[in-house]
Amino acid sequence: MSSLDATRFIGALDVCEMGLAKGWAFDRLPPHQPAKLHVLIDNQEIDQILCDRLRPDVDEVLSLTGLPLGFEYEIPEQFFDGEPHRIGFRLGNRASLLALDPANAAERVDHLVFDGKIPVRYEAVLDGIKRGVLRGWALQSTRKTPRRGGVLLKITVDGAQIAQVRADRYRGDVAAALDCDPNCGYEVVLPTRLRSSAPRQFRAFILPDGKEVDGSPYVTSIANDLLETRLVDIADTIGRLQKELTQLRNDIRDIIPRPSHNLSNYDIWARHYQADLRARLVKARLETPLTDEPLVSVLCPTYKPLMRDFEAAIESVIGQSYRNWELIIVDDGGKSRDVAARITRYCMADPRIRALTLAENQGISNATNVAMDAAQGKYTVFFDHDDLLLDVAIEVMVRAAERTGGKLLYSDEDKIDQAGYFLDPNLKPDFNYRYLLGCNYICHLTMIDTATMRAIGHLKTEYDGAQDHDFMLRAAERLNPSEIVHVPEILYHWRMTPNSTAVSIANKQYAVKAGVRAVTDHLKRMKTRAKVEAINNMSIYRVLWKVTKQPSVTVIIPFKDQIETTRRCLHALLDNTDYNHFEILFVDNWSVTEEARDFIGEARKIPNVRVLTVEEPFNYSRLNNLAVAHSNSDFYMFMNNDVFVEDSNWLKYMVGEATAAPDIAAVGAKLLYPTRIVQHSGVVVGPAGVAAHVHLGLSAEDYGYIGRARLTHEVSAVTAAAMLMRADVFHEIGGFDEKELQVAYNDVDLCLKIRSAGYRIVFCADAVAFHHESLSRGSDQTPENEWRFFDETQTIQNRWKDNAIFRQDPAYSRFFTVDRPPFFDLHAPSELEPVPL
Repeated sequence: MSSLDATRFIGALDVCEMGLAKGWAFDRLPPHQPAKLHVLIDNQEIDQILCDRLRPDVDEVLSLTGLPLGFEYEIPEQFFDGEPHRIGFRLGNRASLLALDPANAAERVDHLVFDGKIPVRYEAVLDGIKRGVLRGWALQSTRKTPRRGGVLLKITVDGAQIAQVRADRYRGDVAAALDCDPNCGYEVVLPTRLRSSAPRQFRAFILPDGKEVDGSPYVTSIANDLLETRLVDIADTIGRLQKELTQLRNDIRDIIPRPSHNLSNYDIWARHYQADLRARLVKARLETPLTDEPLVSVLCPTYKPLMRDFEAAIESVIGQSYRNWELIIVDDGGKSRDVAARITRYCMADPRIRALTLAENQGISNATNVAMDAAQGKYTVFFDHDDLLLDVAIEVMVRAAERTGGKLLYSDEDKIDQAGYFLDPNLKPDFNYRYLLGCNYICHLTMIDTATMRAIGHLKTEYDGAQDHDFMLRAAERLNPSEIVHVPEILYHWRMTPNSTAVSIANKQYAVKAGVRAVTDHLKRMKTRAKVEAINNMSIYRVLWKVTKQPSVTVIIPFKDQIETTRRCLHALLDNTDYNHFEILFVDNWSVTEEARDFIGEARKIPNVRVLTVEEPFNYSRLNNLAVAHSNSDFYMFMNNDVFVEDSNWLKYMVGEATAAPDIAAVGAKLLYPTRIVQHSGVVVGPAGVAAHVHLGLSAEDYGYIGRARLTHEVSAVTAAAMLMRADVFHEIGGFDEKELQVAYNDVDLCLKIRSAGYRIVFCADAVAFHHESLSRGSDQTPENEWRFFDETQTIQNRWKDNAIFRQDPAYSRFFTVDRPPFFDLHAPSELEPVPL
C-alpha cells in the first residue's frame, strides 16, 4: 500500500525542522492503541516509534477526547553530515504518512527532505535602548553544544538596516539566569541623526535565518531629555532643509528656460563664444597690457589651393588684432599662374607677407622646412593654406606665451564647412602625453618658440602625412611638460574640403602608416619597448608596452555573500589572467550564508587566494585599507566582486601602463555593462557635478569623443571598481578616507590626492572587463542611503572646492559640463569659469 488504509488509519507527516520530524497517526479500530510507525531515512528503516503524544489540535478536529496520537522524532546525529536526506514514516501495513509537497501545496508526498546540517536553536531578546545604545542578547545551542554567544544579528530602524552586530559582549545577568555563556550580549550605538522626538521602530533579526528576536519590534523615540530632543530636532530639520534646498536648487536649475547648448547646435554656440572672447580680450588689454609684442612668424606652405579658400586663409592672417607678425608663404611647385599672381599681390600690398617659390613640388614637410628656415620671429605659428584663424588668435597665443613662459602652445579648434558653418570642435585637454601617443590631438593652432623649433629640427619627409605628429613627439622629448601649454580657447577653424583629413582619414591611408612609424620611432628613442598598431586602420594608435619584469600585484575584492557573483569573479580571474606574479585577497565583510562559508573554505584552498574576514559595518574605504595592511605587493588592484575579466592580457596591459613612467600612480580599466555598452572609460571631476563617467552608454566599439573611448590617455580620476595603484604612492597619500567617505566618492578623493601629489593617472582602454555596477552594495537612491550619499557629496565638495584640478579638470575641456552628459553638453559662454587672457 502506498497510502494510509482509509478504513483504519488516518494521519499526516506535518513538518521536519530543527532536527525533529512531527506528525500524527490514529488507529480508528478499538481499543485505539497508539499507532506504531517505522522510520525510514533514504528509504532504509532505521527505527520504530509510537504515536504516544497528545495533539489537542487534532483531537478537536476529530472530536476525540485526549487520545495519544502525535509523534516527534529526533533525527539521529549521523544523518547531520551536511548532505540532504529523505525521511518518511510507515505503519505496520506499509501505509505511508503523507505530507504536503513543499514545492506544490496541492500535491502530497510520502517523504520530506532535510538538509543534513546540524540544527541550531536560538534564544534572543531585544532589551531596548539606554543612553543612545540599543541592547540585547542572543544565544545559540545544538544537541551537543551548550548555550553560547557569537550569534550574528541584523538591526533595522524603520525598515532600513543600520547595523550588523555579533552578540559577544559580556552579559553576566543573562549567564546567571540561564546558566550559559556570559559573552552573549550585543550593543549598537545609534547614529545621532536618529535621536529625535519622532517614534521609531527598531527590529532585530538573527542571521542568516532572518528570525526576529523576542522583544522586536521595539518602538520608541531616543532623545534623552527635552532639551536634547529640541536640539536634535532642530539639527535634523537643518540637515533635511539643506538637503532639500540642494535638491531644489538642482531642480530649479534644470527647469529654468535657457538655451540648450551642445554639440548638435555648436554653430550657434560658437558665434556667441567668439563674441564673448573678443569682449574678454578688450578687458584683458586694459587690465594686463602686453609689455612686449614680439614678432610672430606664420608659416603657410601651399600647393594648388582652391583660390577662394586660400584667399580666406590669408585674409584671416591679415585681419589679426595682433599686428606684429610676418606671413611666409611657400608655393610648393604648384605652378599655378593665378595662385602665384595672387601671392604677389598680397606681398606688394603688405610688407609683412613674404613669398618663397619652389621650382618643383617637394611635399608638405620640405615646404614647411623652407618656411621654418626663413622665420625671423620669436614665435612661429603653423598654418594650413585653406584654414582660418580667429581674428584674435595670435594675440591670445602671444599673451599666453608671455604669461606662462611656455615653449610650445596649442589651442582648441573646430571645423568650418564650405557654407561657413562651424562644427565638430576639438576641445582639448591640457598636455596629455599618453593621449599624444595615441593620436596627434594637439594639431591646430600650434605656436612654438622659434629657438626651440630649430633645436627640435625640421619636419621629416619619411613621416609625410604624420609629420606634425612626429614633430610634436620630438618636442615632447625635449621639453618639460610644464613648457607645453594648452590655451583653452577655440582659435583655429579647420577647413572641410573633399580631400582634407578633416573630412575622412580614408583619403590619406599613407598618413596612418606614417603615424605608426612616428610613434614607434619615438618610443625607440625613449628606450621604451612597445608595440604600436593602428586601430581599425585609422590614425589613432594602440601602444602595448612590453612588460619584462612582472611586479607583484594583490587583487583586493571586498564582498558580502552574493556567492554566485563572487565565485564567478574569482574564476574569471583565475581562468583569464595571464600574469605570473599576482594573488587574490578577498575581504569578507560579515557574510552570513552557508554558501559564503563554503566558498571561503574553497577559496582558501587555492594557492594564490587568501580571505580576510572583517566583521564591521560596510565601509568600502576601510575594507580596502585593512586589506592593504595584509599585502606586501608592489601594486594593489582594487576590484569589485561584480567585475568579470575575459581578456587574459588585462593585467599585463594595466601593469604595462603603470610601469611606463615613474610618475604614473594609478591605472583604470575600461568597464562595460553586460549589454556591451560603456560604464566607465575614465572620470571627469568638477564642482557642478563632483564626478561623472565619460562615454557612459556608448557601445563598446564606439570611438567616443576624439577617440578617447578607444585610446589610452591620462585622466584625473578612475573608478576603484577596477583600479591598479602603486603601493608606495597609496601609503604616501594616506589611502582611502575611511572616516568621511565610507561609500561614495572615496575613489574620486583618492585620485584627487594622487594628482595633487604630482602623480599621473591613466585610463587603459585596452584592459576591458564587464561590470554589474552596485550589485554589491546597492543604489545610492534608496532612502536609507540618501543621507549618507548627500553627506559624502558635501564632504568632497568642501574638501576640494579650492583645488585647481577639481575646479577645472585638466584632462577635460572647460567648455563641457560635468553635471550633464560629458563631451556633449556645453556651458553657455556667459557662464564659463574665467581663465586668464
